[in-house]
Amino acid sequence: MASALSPPRVPKPKGILPSHYYESFLEKKGPCDLEYKKFWAGLQGLTIYFYNSNRDVQHVEKLDLGTFVRLTDEAPWGSLRDTGTHFSLVLRNQEIKFKVESLESREMWKGFILTVVELRIPSNLTLLPGHLYMMAEVLAKEEARRALEMPSCFLKVSRLEAQLLLERYPDCGNLLLRPSGDGTDAVSVTTRQTLNGKAVVRHYRVKYESPKYVIDVEEPFSCASLDAVVNYFVSRTNKALVPFLLDEDYEKVLGFVEADKENGESAWVAPRVPGPGPAPPASGPKQPHPTSMPAFSQDKLPLLPPLPQLPNQDENYVTPIEDAPAAEYVNQNVTSSSRPVIVKPKKLAKVQAKPPKPHIVPKPDPKVLNSVLAKKLVASLAQPSFTATELANVTAELEEKLQKRRALEH
Repeated sequence: MASALSPPRVPKPKGILPSHYYESFLEKKGPCDLEYKKFWAGLQGLTIYFYNSNRDVQHVEKLDLGTFVRLTDEAPWGSLRDTGTHFSLVLRNQEIKFKVESLESREMWKGFILTVVELRIPSNLTLLPGHLYMMAEVLAKEEARRALEMPSCFLKVSRLEAQLLLERYPDCGNLLLRPSGDGTDAVSVTTRQTLNGKAVVRHYRVKYESPKYVIDVEEPFSCASLDAVVNYFVSRTNKALVPFLLDEDYEKVLGFVEADKENGESAWVAPRVPGPGPAPPASGPKQPHPTSMPAFSQDKLPLLPPLPQLPNQDENYVTPIEDAPAAEYVNQNVTSSSRPVIVKPKKLAKVQAKPPKPHIVPKPDPKVLNSVLAKKLVASLAQPSFTATELANVTAELEEKLQKRRALEH
C-alpha cells in the first residue's frame, strides 16, 4: 500500500531586522544586577533597545532616554585608572552602567545619545570627522521625527489639571505642555518650582505660526517643533525645568525569549492568558444559573406611592368618619397615627374573555306538551272567581284600617 505524500515544508518567514541610528555590542549592568550582561544594542529615537543576538527581531529590554540627566565616565571597579571602556548613564530614577570594547565605541555611544537627547552635536568628545557627519545625519532624522509627533510631556489637560499633576507628582518633572484654552492650535507651557518653601506656578503661551511655533516672551523665539520648545525651556533654565513624564517602566504583558530549534534564532513569545475559571465541558447539560432575589440598595430606593391630597380647610366639607382599613407594610413596622393611611385599590375582577355557554333545554314532545296544557286549562276553569261584591268589601276594609293608622299617628 502506497504511503500518503506529506505536504511540502514551507520555511517560516523571517522578520525584518529593525533599523537604528547606531548599534553595536554593549554590556549593561542595572541597579539590581550583580554582573554585566552582554547585549546587541541599538539606538532609535529616544530609546535604546537590547537584543540577545544581532539576528533577533524582537528586543528583550528597552531603556527610555526621556528622563536623561547626564553621562559620566568611570573607571572599572577596583581600578583607579579609566581604561576608556566604561561609562554611566544617569536617568532621573536610576543609573545604568555600560561596558564597551574600546574607547572609540564609548565615544560613539555617548555622542549619539547626546545628539538625540539635546538635539545638537556634542563638541567635547574625541570624534573623527566621519563620526561627526554620521551624527549630523542622525540629528536631521530625529528633528524630522519629532516634528511629526508630540513630546512625551504633552498632555491633553486643562490649566487646573496641569497644576494638580505637577503638584501631585513632583518627582516626575516640573514642566508640562497642554493645549491652549482659546481653541486654536496654540499650546501652553505650565511650570511649577519651589521658592523658599512656596510653590511658584507659571504659564507661558506658545503661538503656532505655520510652520513654526513662537514662544511668546519678551524676546519671541521661534522653534521648528514642540520638542524644540521643550528644549528651549530646559536649556535656558540650566536644566532646572524637567519635562513631566510619568514612570511607566513596568510591562503589562508577560513574555519570554524562546529559541527556535530549527534555525537557532530567538524570538519573543507572549503566552496566552487563560480566562477566569475553568472552561465548561463541551458536552453535558448546562447548569442553571442561580436565581437571586432583588435587593434595594441605598442608592436606588423603591419609589413610594404618592400621598392623597388633603381637603382644603377653607371649604366646609364634611368628611365622613369611617374605620380605616388595616394597612400592610413592606418592613412590617407600624406607622404613626398622624400620617395618612394609604388605601390600596381593590383588584377588579377579571372579565371573562368568553361568555358562558347557555344551558340547552331538550325540545319537549308535542304530545306531552298538549296534555299538560289541557290539564292546566281545566284547573284554571275550575277555580272560583271573585265577584264585584266581594271586591267592594275588601276595599272598604282596607280604607278603615288606613284611617285608624292615621289617627294613631296624629
